[in-house]
This record gives sequence, C-alpha cells and structure tokens, in this order.
Amino acid sequence: MSALARDSIAFKSALHRQDYSSWHAQPAPLQPPPPPVSESSEPPLKKKKRSKSNVVYSQPAETSSGQNVNTQLVYVVNHLKSTGNPMRLQDLAIITSTPIDTDKVLQEKFRAHDRVVHNAKTDLYSYRHDFNVGNKAALLTEIQRQTRKGGGLSVRTLKESWKEAPQAIEELEKEGEVYVTRTLKDGQMRMVFWNEIKPDEESGGLPVEKEFLDLWHSLQVPNEVDLLKQLASEGLQVTASEASVPKGPLTKKKGKKSAPRQRQVRITNTHLKGQIDLSRDYVAPGAK
Repeated sequence: MSALARDSIAFKSALHRQDYSSWHAQPAPLQPPPPPVSESSEPPLKKKKRSKSNVVYSQPAETSSGQNVNTQLVYVVNHLKSTGNPMRLQDLAIITSTPIDTDKVLQEKFRAHDRVVHNAKTDLYSYRHDFNVGNKAALLTEIQRQTRKGGGLSVRTLKESWKEAPQAIEELEKEGEVYVTRTLKDGQMRMVFWNEIKPDEESGGLPVEKEFLDLWHSLQVPNEVDLLKQLASEGLQVTASEASVPKGPLTKKKGKKSAPRQRQVRITNTHLKGQIDLSRDYVAPGAK
C-alpha cells in the first residue's frame, strides 16, 4: 500500500471520530414560545421624570423660630409686618410658636421695638409702616405731600404699607392724578409722582397734538463730526470745561540760613555783684 493510500484511510477515520456538537451547523435548541398577550393586559409603566424644584438643598430649611430671644423677636416682628392686621400676643404666640405671651424678656423687647405699635384700649399690636395709607384718598394725599418736597414715592415701599397700593396707583394714573415711571425691561412700576397739571382746559394740561409728537420724535441728534460742522456754520463754538492745573508738592523756599537767635541771660546772683564779674567765664586760679 502506498503512502498516499495510507494517508487517505487515516483522514477518513479522523472524520468519523470528529465531534460535531460545537459546530454552527448543529441546529439550535428550540426556545419556548412567548406568552400570548392578553387584550386586558395594561401597557408597561413608564418611569416618571422627577420634577425640577428650585429648592437649594445646601441651605437648611427654616423650621422654627429658634431658641434665641433676638431670633424670636425678628421672627415675630416679620410675621406682624407680613400680616398687616393688628394681633393679640396670644395669637402671635400660637402662629409663630414663640413664648411671646409668657416670656417677659421677649415681651419687653417686642414692645420697645420701633416698628411695633401697641393699642392700649384694644390690647392689639400692629406694625408701623413708613407710610400710614389704607385707601386711595390717603395714598394720593401722601403722594402729593412727597412731591411738594421735591421727590416721588417708591411703589415697592407703598406696597409694603398697603398691599392694594399698586392697583390704586394704576387707577390714579388713568385719572391723570399721578405720573408713574416704569422699568424698561418688563414695565414694572418703580416711582410715582403727583401730576400738578390736570388734563383739562382750566389747568392748561391739554394733550400734545400727534403731529407735534411725531415731529419731535423724528428729530435725530447728529454725530460729533456733523455737530461740530453745524455749530461752526452758525458761528458757535463747543464749550469746554476749564482744565484744572495740577498743584505740585509744597516745597520750602531755599535761601540763606538765618543766624540762631541768642537768648538774653537774666542775672539772678545779685549778691555777688562787685565781687565776681559774672559776664565773663570762670577761670580757676593758677590755670593761667
């Protein structure tokens, strides 16, 4: 038997001993069929997204009025300010959870507060705001008083004194009683002033004609170069501020040094007059 025939027989016997279980040609095991979906089954629940909150967790939350007397005092006064209505000590103690009705030290500090007003007849406590206004007429009177002094009133300050002040200011503005300045960004009211000239013929406060308003707003300020040319064509000059001359450091005048003044010596040893010449220096005898 030749070598080629022996190799062929060995190769065939190796094929018969080969394990085919790991080959991919082996059919995959049968998988169990998926369970049937019933019509009454509910859809899978989706995960709820967490709502974003503006709570800053790095700061402790305000849970109570504290244990310190001064802390409790601030807490009670702030609550009285936000309420806006007179209250009893017992009601303040219950709402603020402070011993304001039993603690004598806290009561003394509370009554001595410059923003706390006590009504002895009703035994009620109220907050003293910057302006004592509670209706539309009193608000207008306060605005008039402040405008005569040369200034207006802050709408925020008026709102702290009376919560309905912004609505009353808008009504007064529509009636032509006040002027209101607003912010450029969102148009919020900032300051309010009294309108001394009413929009009627008697006071002379008639509205400006639209033609004049359009003409006024159409005017544009020229740039610096054209402005100088127009001033020069009219024979005018630009006013300039006077330049201040910088002052140098103060120095002493140099000159001849004056001779030191000689003080006159007053002779008090009058009992030695005639015996020793005091106008001369003393020379010990024998030193010559």
